Amino acid sequence: MKKTIAIIAAAMAFMCININAFANQRCEEDWKERIMSEKIAFLTVEVGLTPEEAQTFWPVYNQVEQGKDEAIRKTIHAYRELNKAVEEGKSTKEISALLDNYLAAQKNLREYENGIADKYKKVLPADKVAKLYVAEEKFRRQQIRNLHNRGERPEPRR
Repeated sequence: MKKTIAIIAAAMAFMCININAFANQRCEEDWKERIMSEKIAFLTVEVGLTPEEAQTFWPVYNQVEQGKDEAIRKTIHAYRELNKAVEEGKSTKEISALLDNYLAAQKNLREYENGIADKYKKVLPADKVAKLYVAEEKFRRQQIRNLHNRGERPEPRR
């Protein structure tokens, strides 16, 4: 009887862990989607995109963001490999090669970011591209403030 109860308890614990992991993954996806929706709305208003501009701009923006995300992932991966090698006391030759990989990934990211404005200028006028960069920074700062204030009640405005 005790074995049966133990097996049932273990099975239930295993199911709870799996359900919790799935829920956390779904929660993270929902969070990303919510933030992206907020960002799209914020940028559209701040930049003052017309419906026609939005129709041509958002596909370019999404493509640029995917490329930037990939370059960032490669940089992070190269950093982690370098950090691990340094912590493990790998040979100078190995660390040197990993350092070169990391620096190349950083350079690739910078070069990619430097070419982004030209891609945007193909679908938007320069003043709206400038507004886009300002709006992205405003949105980033707003999100940081929201993270810092999470859990705290904001003081009422007077």
